Amino acid sequence: MERYIGLDVHAASCTLAIVSGTGRKLRDFPVETSGQALIEAISAIPGHRHLIMEEGTQSAWLYETLERHVDEIVVANVRESRGQKSDTRDAYALAEKLRTGTVQQSVFKAPAQFRRLREIARVHEMLVRDVVRVQARLKSIYRSRGVATPGATVYSVTHRQEWLAKLPQASAYAATKLYEHYDALSAIKDQTTAELIAEAKLCPIARILQTAPGLGPIRVARMVPIVVTPHRFRTKQQFWSYCGLGIVMRSSSDWVRTADGGWARAQVQKTRGLSRRHNHTLKAVFKGAATTVITQGKACPVYDDYRRLLDAGTKPNLAKLTVARKIAAAVLRMWKDEEVYRPNREIKEKSESNSPVQALV
Repeated sequence: MERYIGLDVHAASCTLAIVSGTGRKLRDFPVETSGQALIEAISAIPGHRHLIMEEGTQSAWLYETLERHVDEIVVANVRESRGQKSDTRDAYALAEKLRTGTVQQSVFKAPAQFRRLREIARVHEMLVRDVVRVQARLKSIYRSRGVATPGATVYSVTHRQEWLAKLPQASAYAATKLYEHYDALSAIKDQTTAELIAEAKLCPIARILQTAPGLGPIRVARMVPIVVTPHRFRTKQQFWSYCGLGIVMRSSSDWVRTADGGWARAQVQKTRGLSRRHNHTLKAVFKGAATTVITQGKACPVYDDYRRLLDAGTKPNLAKLTVARKIAAAVLRMWKDEEVYRPNREIKEKSESNSPVQALV
């Protein structure tokens, strides 16, 4: 006896909707958003229990809490909801999607693995954004008074008084308070960075991945708790798509009439772009790694590929994208094989098979 359970989650209450294996709506009822209450409600449902919920703030906690009490659990990434909407409708719609196998995109969850590293990485990313935001506010004060601020010396403690002397008294007071905010955030960020690196060192795979071009301890520490396992991705194309580096082709009006009344494919220019459904952190990691290789890693074979692309007439942004794709493919292979980066292997594979560069040129 199969039971498909849709769970619509909110801060105070959840709505459970149960659908049978034949698609019959059995019942729905509200439950307090509490781990024990949800466990009791779901455990009381007879048969093989298949649970589905939307990706959200509580999804990781609920996945970890309810995983042992159901036969299947799915976290769905629902982009939009059209038509009439209510908690009950949403819960039934989720259950029906799971029953019919029409969940378009499920979200991978592994809350028990790299839990502490994942939380430290999340806090570190927040702190970095906050520091950058305060830096932008500081520069905006100087810019509003017509003071140019080239370089990063405007944030330096050593040159701070020189910069404050260029502002009128009222603006200098505001800048002083922002400097205090910046110093406090920077101290917390530096401490969190040290904890992030120390926690990543406890993962043996992190030391291997740091040998990849452009990847340092911080980028690896941000990447590992998101990917968790490389065996989620059968091919590098799947990994590229997940990282936002996959190429998407779009076209319209593909068919035209021929002289004999038949149909022929039209010679239309297909629009090319990157996949929009992706993990933004991973995209930032690999684009940052590509930037590091281009600006600093001139002894790396990947940089040689970048120069060859530019010499062949490829636009710099596409050449940079290709470098990011090559790094991502190398990381996936290194992770699966648990081997450090070997440039000679990269060159050999390029000569034996089609390079990802050819997909973009």
